[in-house]
Amino acid sequence: MAGSKDGSDDLEKWGADVIFGRAKGFWPFVMRKVLWGFSLLYRGGVKTRLKLYRDGWKETHELGTMVISIGNLTVGGTGKTPVVERFARELTERGRKVAILSRGYKSSDLEEVQEWRHPKTGKVQTSPPKIVSDGEEVLLKAKFAGDEPYMLAKNLPGVAVVVDKDRVRGGRFAVRELGVDTLLLDDGMQYLDLAHSLDVVLVDQGSPFGTGQILPRGTLREPPGNLCRADYVFITKCDGSSNEKLRKKIRRKNKTAEILECTHGPKHLQGVFHKEVLPLEVLDGKFIAGISGIAVPESFDKLLQDLGAEVEFHTTFADHHNFTNKDIDRFMKRCVNRGIEMIITTEKDAVRFPFPSEPDVPIYFLRIEVKILEGEEVWERCIERVCARVAKGPEDWTRERLLKTSADL
Repeated sequence: MAGSKDGSDDLEKWGADVIFGRAKGFWPFVMRKVLWGFSLLYRGGVKTRLKLYRDGWKETHELGTMVISIGNLTVGGTGKTPVVERFARELTERGRKVAILSRGYKSSDLEEVQEWRHPKTGKVQTSPPKIVSDGEEVLLKAKFAGDEPYMLAKNLPGVAVVVDKDRVRGGRFAVRELGVDTLLLDDGMQYLDLAHSLDVVLVDQGSPFGTGQILPRGTLREPPGNLCRADYVFITKCDGSSNEKLRKKIRRKNKTAEILECTHGPKHLQGVFHKEVLPLEVLDGKFIAGISGIAVPESFDKLLQDLGAEVEFHTTFADHHNFTNKDIDRFMKRCVNRGIEMIITTEKDAVRFPFPSEPDVPIYFLRIEVKILEGEEVWERCIERVCARVAKGPEDWTRERLLKTSADL
């Protein structure tokens, strides 16, 4: 593992190792006990916050358009971005004008003021939300957009991507200035300032409820019982094995949500610094090195091994790490010394790679796509439901239920 210059990456990575149980010894044991105490406070905070929204003490804003929240109960690792991309692509193909709203996690502040000129009125705004894409072109670099918003903007022509921590503000801008009729609230399950028309919640087949502990001791943002708020549950990263037990667990927490199963499968290899596309078969028997800054690097390792690659080593960084030239050059030198044939990273990491001083080993990322294994009819009903409601008009956007809370809070 490599870290940042100020050591923050090392601390973050160590904290993740403590939470996931990878760090052993006396001090990690003590830290887990301390974090467990803070988890009790966090759970109380979650319960209070939900009650404030439910009882009307905190306002939930309606924007007069369809808002689809795509989120999860846990911190990272459920494959949310490819699902957001599939929703955006499918809805756009069916005639919706879509904007993705993101908070832009770990994005840098803009170095210059971004201006927006309304295409019809000509009115200029000098402090709009970050406009990563207006649906016509990508307007910001990954550093300022955030890796996932930038990746979505690059992959989705015709779809606007707006970044703002205040996603009510971002949504208003998208509706009024960009003329969208459908908002995708990226990582939106816990964002309740903006009313959700539909809640799509992702559950990872291999780790459906994370570590089973609430933050900061574990990876759960909310108790599993709060899955009751979902309209649709996507079981992600399925490997083809039966999900009957998991489906029963989900049903105990939510008796009405529609459930589908999908896999996040690799589609092809693509050059990080060029557009060369290679079939996955080229990995079979290749001596490769991996490099990533993702929440669950073990899953990336397994994926590469399942594709037949000989993974000599895998250098990991904290999630959303901002790679420096020094990071890449040092890694490249190690690859050259070890006789590595290819370097493989994730698409999310690739958008943050600076060009190496000496690109002696080719660097590719895995292009991932969502495939529905079971519940194609559920997916079709979901898309049709969104498209049908868009056509009805603003009076139909009232959320059917502001919030449900579970008994296990």
